[in-house]
Amino acid sequence: MYKEKIEAYMEAHKQEMIDDICTLCRINSEKMAYSEGKPFGEGTFAALQMALSMAERYGFSITNYDNYVGTADLNDGERQLDILAHLDIVPAGEGWTVTEPFEPVVKDGKLYGRGTADDKGPAVAALYAMRAVKELGIPVKKNVRLILGTDEECGSSDIAEYYEVEKEAPMTFSPDAEFPVINTEKGRLEGHFSAEFAPSEALPRLVKLEAGIKVNVVPGKAWAVVEGVDTDTLERTAKEVEKETGISFSFEQAEGGMGITAQGEGAHASTPQEGKNALTGLLLYLTRLPLADCPQMKAVRSLLKLFPHGDTQGMAVGIHMADEISGALTLAFSMLTVSADSLDGMFDSRCPICANEDNVLKVVKAAMAEEGITLHNDSMTPPHHVDGNSPFVQTLLKAYEEDTGQKGSCQSTGGGTYVHNLKNGVAFGASMPGTDNRMHGADEFAVVEDLVTSAKIFAQVIVELCG
Repeated sequence: MYKEKIEAYMEAHKQEMIDDICTLCRINSEKMAYSEGKPFGEGTFAALQMALSMAERYGFSITNYDNYVGTADLNDGERQLDILAHLDIVPAGEGWTVTEPFEPVVKDGKLYGRGTADDKGPAVAALYAMRAVKELGIPVKKNVRLILGTDEECGSSDIAEYYEVEKEAPMTFSPDAEFPVINTEKGRLEGHFSAEFAPSEALPRLVKLEAGIKVNVVPGKAWAVVEGVDTDTLERTAKEVEKETGISFSFEQAEGGMGITAQGEGAHASTPQEGKNALTGLLLYLTRLPLADCPQMKAVRSLLKLFPHGDTQGMAVGIHMADEISGALTLAFSMLTVSADSLDGMFDSRCPICANEDNVLKVVKAAMAEEGITLHNDSMTPPHHVDGNSPFVQTLLKAYEEDTGQKGSCQSTGGGTYVHNLKNGVAFGASMPGTDNRMHGADEFAVVEDLVTSAKIFAQVIVELCG
């Protein structure tokens, strides 16, 4: 009934919406050190203040929960729908070509910049959906609350704080994935392990290794220093390993020897098969060099045995599994430091509904212990599933179908969203199926028309669920 009005409103406010997204995306809101009143640092604080001032400017009642979370309410009716988005981002990283990470630009119908897709663009699209309903005077009896968090990328402690004082709404969606509806999220084992060994002075040797920026990012770059290996051997081995893996290697003098940089391709840890893991590529490379046998190199070989390059399903470590609803288990070896006498690392495994601590956690722990490596985890995050036939999910699918003309269906993801622990929470939008928006990678973008379409769909959903 209000579909045409909503469409006309969004088209008329398209540029304004893009401008608001750009305003937020110019703020580097990655998690920084705590300071008083700013639980996740200066950047997330600035982004939250900016977003709340926007919402207030558009006439919404706002609340700030101690700078962990901010909310905007459509009306003072009974709570019915929460829209859960976030303003924090992953680090900018390297390799950007279209623009600088915090200088958003529109090019060829795409809005480039860190946060445009994850999740500032979708957050603003949701705000504009509420704005359309409000400014068009569409009657809605029940309340919609836009919840803006600031720690989604680093553990969602913000939302835990929020739900300490607020109840969850009867229905919640998070526009932090893709359409149609994601009603199943895999469980997760964020493995942290370490090992210690006797140092060795024997040459040639590995001096140190460093790789990874965050546990949920497949490392696109990894770095090591070796001593006592001639340049010819380094380069010859690099050619062989590059041919095998697609990982490239470059060399420069470094403190303590020759620095080696492995260059691959970053990806989100929930889809490790879409990247080229520079860390596992570098481990493979190091084991091909004629380095002296020692406890450190034995440990490096053990890691490569457990997490070989190209194994993104946990085959080697003995946890490969799959089910019909949630698909196959994935595993990304994402962080590692190696020194003369110890190593410390992390991997990120997304586990289907059939996974549990017996068939995943205990299996990995035993396999690592056999190699002299200690896995420190004692628990894992269970999977999440909402009935796809519920009236809530069916309403979301209908709105998507009517607006796009595409068939809607329930999907599963390895990515964890804010709704993972909410009884009736699903992910809904804001990118269209099959769009690789380079989330967490260089040149992240959102398709402008998809953001506008998302806002239209969200507005329609608000009307259907809250009218």
